[in-house]
Amino acid sequence: MLYPILDPNCPDPSSNSICALAIMAKAPRPGRVKTRLSPPLSSEQAAALNTCFLRDTTVNIAELAEETACAGVISYTPIGDEALFDGLLPAGYRLIPQRGDGFGERLLTTAQDLFQCGFGSVCLIDSDSPTVPKKAFAMAVDALQQPGDRVVLGPSQDGGYYLIGMKHAHAAMFENISWSTDSVLSETRKAIQSSGVELMTLPLWYDVDDAATLAVLRSELIDGLQPAFTSLPGYTAEYSRKFLRDLDGSV
Repeated sequence: MLYPILDPNCPDPSSNSICALAIMAKAPRPGRVKTRLSPPLSSEQAAALNTCFLRDTTVNIAELAEETACAGVISYTPIGDEALFDGLLPAGYRLIPQRGDGFGERLLTTAQDLFQCGFGSVCLIDSDSPTVPKKAFAMAVDALQQPGDRVVLGPSQDGGYYLIGMKHAHAAMFENISWSTDSVLSETRKAIQSSGVELMTLPLWYDVDDAATLAVLRSELIDGLQPAFTSLPGYTAEYSRKFLRDLDGSV
């Protein structure tokens, strides 16, 4: 095993000033990841692209960790497939297994487990947005290092979010949410507002989970066209860029 597995029963008090940037990830098995990209991709290609997304996002976060008080973590499923991440992550990454049945429960328990491990704040990040600007992640970390309780949301164009950050695991943010619909963001915002916690919103970005959004990614990385709905230049995502270039060459 190349990366240590965090144990909530063995907290590290020295992590209290660190923000955990935790990517919610499935082990990259063909037919189990990015299934909505098949077609246009084969299941093997979709899994390979998923691996590229993971590599790009983890490198992006690792670069940020050299500049500010944050640490990269993979919240993974299923338990038993830890070895599939070997060699894919930058040095210093740690793993933590997901718990729970529904997606909301897995998000909540991941946050709870990371706080129990000793982290002072937590950001839960999707694995489908390889070009999220480093500045957006930095904004989230900075907001969570300021005094007072708050939640940070990174909205996605499809009505969901690519990041949710917090200083406490507020269960209401993950309960009674219509997951995998275009109302996830609005329902989450209402839950946060109802709890009375301050909300900070990051720049709008996008997930890559179907043929249409794959075309957006290709335009961004290959054609150099920044999506019209974004306000920041995206991360370079070199692994994903190379995959798309190689794919073009094989057609």
